Amino acid sequence: MENRDVSKKLDQNIQWWKEAFSDCADIKMLEMSLGEDMSVRAFLSYIEITGGESMLEKSTVGNLLSSLTRLPDDEVIRKVRENGMGVSDAVPFATMQEAADGLLTGECILFFDGFDRAVKIPDKGYPAMSLQEVESEKSVRGSNERFSNSVKQNAALIRKRIRSADVKVREQKVGVRSKTNLYLMYYDGLIYPEFLEEMERRLEGFSIDGVQDIGVVQQLSEKYWYSPFPQFQVTERPDRAAMALLEGRMVVVLDNSPEALIFPTDYNSFIKTADDYYSRWEIATFTRILRYVASFFAMVLPGLYLAATNFHTEILPTKLLISFAAARQGVPFPGVVEILLMELSFELLREAGVRLPGAMGNTIGIVGGLIIGQAAVDANIVSPMVVIIVAFTALCSFAIPNEDFATAFRLLKFVFIGLGAAWGYYGFLIGLLFVLIHLAQLESFGMPYFTPFVGADLSKNEDAKDTFVRPPSELLKRRPVTANRKNRVRLRTEKQSGGGK
Repeated sequence: MENRDVSKKLDQNIQWWKEAFSDCADIKMLEMSLGEDMSVRAFLSYIEITGGESMLEKSTVGNLLSSLTRLPDDEVIRKVRENGMGVSDAVPFATMQEAADGLLTGECILFFDGFDRAVKIPDKGYPAMSLQEVESEKSVRGSNERFSNSVKQNAALIRKRIRSADVKVREQKVGVRSKTNLYLMYYDGLIYPEFLEEMERRLEGFSIDGVQDIGVVQQLSEKYWYSPFPQFQVTERPDRAAMALLEGRMVVVLDNSPEALIFPTDYNSFIKTADDYYSRWEIATFTRILRYVASFFAMVLPGLYLAATNFHTEILPTKLLISFAAARQGVPFPGVVEILLMELSFELLREAGVRLPGAMGNTIGIVGGLIIGQAAVDANIVSPMVVIIVAFTALCSFAIPNEDFATAFRLLKFVFIGLGAAWGYYGFLIGLLFVLIHLAQLESFGMPYFTPFVGADLSKNEDAKDTFVRPPSELLKRRPVTANRKNRVRLRTEKQSGGGK
């Protein structure tokens, strides 16, 4: 519908409004009279679920209308015009389309006869889930608070952890028809402005009907869309997002999505977890090395097994080789078919466990794996060693803390199975070489994916300290290379001078 300015004539505004929201049973419209003499005409509109209590005394709009009813008629418009209503979030709109968009954010819209502005009044807003516990990024120590489905609540959860006016929020709308609220959050003074400008360019670079989840923004904003490795870090933890802001990174939160995007990112950031910095450095280092090893074996272990057993048996000890041969007696399939059968079975079990509710999903994953594995061995379809290899590979993929990152290794695993089955150890080396070349070329908003293994000199090798080993907290004195070089110091002791924001 054609947009136009809000008119001083209330009837014209009502006519436009009713045409725009025709056949919308959930949009409530109410004409009323205000002032002591009831001579000031007004028009109130709201979405039923968001403003159902508008006329009650306890609601914001109810209190406002009650106060306007007690005013002299000539004071009503003046009070509205001068924002004397005592409502902090009241916003005047000059056009009808802006007013309609304001209504669809979950607020109430008021029109007054003789006033050429529509006024947005906050009320209950859309219903949202209450805060829940983190599911996919559980932490041994620290808060397990999780993002909600409300972009405003998610921004507040981050602000609760960084109570500074330097935390900035830029609001944008994504989706031509859905007009979903998106917040770009950053810590002023710590970021490079180029990150913000590049993200804004990418958001302007696509036009789509609707955006219902942060994953859509992630895919449309990634430069290397063909890569299995994510260029944004997805998190559902507010403390992880707050930590990223303090490192000079940026955070994207979206309405209706309980996750946030962090950028720029790198390989090392996907391996780290929030409680690495909450626990003692010795155990944090041990678990981090485990994750690095797990990320490697989750990708190559089945392929290496096929390469060793099919082509390079001489690298195996004689007793182990005899044990493998004895275990495979009676198995009618070649090794690659065994591996593929079991890998696909475990992937099916994983998918079934995700789709089934709660406790049933966990039961399917554990019991199904045991039953299928044991039954396959008893039926001589696969050898026991294959079950061990596949199960260990699955454990390694589960040890990777970021699900998006782990998915890349799950997919590449099948590539290495094919290379190992076709060319043995040489195929494995070719695959590994291509993965390393791809990761070396990959970047996230100009930051190399292998940071800080490459470009360590940019931070005088400070970032390289926090990779395989998580140093004691006393040695983590500088922010990563993602932070503005003017404000790299984050920890000061009594013997130090200088600082950073």
